[in-house]
Amino acid sequence: MIGDVVAEPVSWSEAVGDPPGPTLHPAEESAVRKALPGRRAEFTTGRHCAHRALERLGVTADALPRGPEGAPQWPAGVVGSITHCDGYRAAAVARTAHARAVGIDAEPNLPLPDGVLGRVALPQERAHLAELRAQRPGVSWDRLLFSAKESVYKVGHALTHTPLWFDDASLVFEPRSGTFRARVRRSGAPGTDLAGRWSCHGGLLVTGITVPATDRRR
Repeated sequence: MIGDVVAEPVSWSEAVGDPPGPTLHPAEESAVRKALPGRRAEFTTGRHCAHRALERLGVTADALPRGPEGAPQWPAGVVGSITHCDGYRAAAVARTAHARAVGIDAEPNLPLPDGVLGRVALPQERAHLAELRAQRPGVSWDRLLFSAKESVYKVGHALTHTPLWFDDASLVFEPRSGTFRARVRRSGAPGTDLAGRWSCHGGLLVTGITVPATDRRR
């Protein structure tokens, strides 16, 4: 799935469920020492995917600890992103020579819980989603919007080390090409426009954004 929304030179790895065997480095273990079993399992598999993606990139890292704001701490010269949802985990990484930031997200292809859309969607986005539902009703467009904004915020944090809010970005989806555009409106955010890809398959929605190393827009 995640391979649908990232491309070379991004390296990626994914897992369906939590296979037995992977363990955590002590520096990673501290992040989930008190976590419930389900949270611990998804965290462990997510880190396992990240290590596999790094290996495919030719990079070795003993540990990928969680940073002060929760994002993984990648090796020098690498950017990346990890995502997990019910039954699915994935990671994507790239060298900084090729990308300034990578953001991915996965969600179930199910409608958002009641009341959530009003907190994450701008008025023009809600009108856009209504049009998309008429064109392709098999996609939970509200959940896809949520996923795409998660990818935007991961990229934004990687570039600026400051959080974005749901109303800081306005998204437009292209249902035929599997792409979307994000206009970041907040002053000092990662750039005026970001381009991403999305996919719907097997009960899952995935989104991804890669900011090329040559992209220096502000």
